[in-house]
Amino acid sequence: MSIKDRIINVLTEVSGEKVVSLEFTENPNFGDYSCNIALIMAKSEGKNPRALAEEIKSKLSQSPELSKFVDKIEVAGPGFINFWLKTDVLVSNLMQIEEEKEKYGTSDSLKGQKIMFEYAHPNTHKAFHIGHLRNITTGETLARLYEANGAEVVRANYQGDVGLHIAKALWGIKRIGFDDPKDVKKRAEYLGKAYSTGSSAYEIDEKAKEEIHVINGIIYDKSDDEINKLYSETRQWSLDYFAEIYKRVYTKFDRFYFESEVYQKGKEIALEALKKGILKESEGAIIFPGSEYGLHDRVFISGKGVPTYEAKDLGLAKLQFSEYNPDKLIHTVGPEQSAYFQVIFKALEFIEPETKGREFHVPYGWVRLKEGKMSSRTGNVVLGEKILDDAKESIKKAYKTEDGVAEMIAVGAVKYSFLKTGLAQDISFDLKESISLEGNSGPYLQYTVARTNSVLAKASNKRMSEYANNIKLEIEELTVLRALSRFSEVIANAAKSYSPNLLCNYLYDLASKFNTFYAHNRILNTNDERTKDEALGPAHNRIISEEGKTKNEEVGNFRLALTAGTGQVLKNGLQLLGIDAPEKM
Repeated sequence: MSIKDRIINVLTEVSGEKVVSLEFTENPNFGDYSCNIALIMAKSEGKNPRALAEEIKSKLSQSPELSKFVDKIEVAGPGFINFWLKTDVLVSNLMQIEEEKEKYGTSDSLKGQKIMFEYAHPNTHKAFHIGHLRNITTGETLARLYEANGAEVVRANYQGDVGLHIAKALWGIKRIGFDDPKDVKKRAEYLGKAYSTGSSAYEIDEKAKEEIHVINGIIYDKSDDEINKLYSETRQWSLDYFAEIYKRVYTKFDRFYFESEVYQKGKEIALEALKKGILKESEGAIIFPGSEYGLHDRVFISGKGVPTYEAKDLGLAKLQFSEYNPDKLIHTVGPEQSAYFQVIFKALEFIEPETKGREFHVPYGWVRLKEGKMSSRTGNVVLGEKILDDAKESIKKAYKTEDGVAEMIAVGAVKYSFLKTGLAQDISFDLKESISLEGNSGPYLQYTVARTNSVLAKASNKRMSEYANNIKLEIEELTVLRALSRFSEVIANAAKSYSPNLLCNYLYDLASKFNTFYAHNRILNTNDERTKDEALGPAHNRIISEEGKTKNEEVGNFRLALTAGTGQVLKNGLQLLGIDAPEKM
């Protein structure tokens, strides 16, 4: 349990309030944490908030639990209660980081829960564009955040491998001529061209439109050997290409679901729901009357007897819950599907009651370009792979780094540029900004990790554990310590609120504070001095003691531990974002 949670528990016990908010204070003059519980209670009890805060403070001061880690409690302003943590508690946290290493910051708060995250969702025969890249980055990070809090996570990917888009691609292949480039990437490019050809023809040519509908029917009923063979072969091309991208962005799925395996079951479920009166007939189609529940009506089986996306989702839910029975099933899908999911979830409450309250939609904003959001219908689409390739080439040119390191930085740069923005917000991707070593970027965090590695490598013979908990701290040191102590609560909050950006903000803040500390304090002693161009900061803080050697060694050891702790937490946080950090940069 984090220190924050321990304070909240005591506040809850003392105040009698069920919901207590405790916020980290950016300004250390106001303590480490601040609570407005007295202001809230004063309204309902008709009391003076500051006087009530003093009453609560008096009770808190008598708590044996708080005395273990809280140094002082003060009332400020109209009735805020501020808490200062004991310095030795903050310092001892470094030992915890050293002991737990990559496990530091994790918890078992979600232990016993099984969570399925469904994300990525690229359709076969279509491009894997930059929007898919944001989707897979978001879904993977949320999965890692939940795992870090003790949940059992199932990674699922639901892909459209039947439907009109497939027919358009196959029609396009027949128009431009079948060609097997053999190379996985070139096959994907060829399919993209074929799909664009078929999609454009569908919009302007009635004859082509009719032919595409015929092909679509053939795909479903498997009535033409030539079409079936072409479909199966090119479907695998897409899946092979997607697999390369998944590997590149460090994602491995536990289960792939396809429309082709759920559409028939979905149709059967829809027809059974019609018999039960859950679905209804309307103008020859079968619909769910969402309007009766404040939503909107949606078609589950068309007038031609074809199951729609809605019916397929019934079959998908049935399969997912029968196979894994998750406590939560979280769909990471764009915001345009919000109203759609509301209807699907409501229909499932009646058709598959066990899913009620267990299905969730987590939307994310568009990745926008100057010409608007992307479209693989027209061919005007930015491929996810191209974004990664461009970032990699730019990094190699800008930083003269080797291929493997450039790849690691590029993937981190692109992922971080998506994750640092709140999910609800749209993104305008800026390549130059994403690869910068300055500011709130992935490479800045990776560079800071490399900096900690460099310092520690030069002090490999030092014993970092040899320092006192009551050591006198410089303000920069205290600032870093305060930040390190918050890591576990940030992970918990980021998972709970589906907000990877909270973790990004934290990591950037920690890196910035460490680099300020690094610039103003000598970490290595005279036997381990940095080179001239590394020797930053005022002389009075450098550890080059002529006297008090033992004390200075103790301070040096502490600063090395602070450096190691920062590097470990940054690496742990980046791992949760699905980003690796090179040893050197």
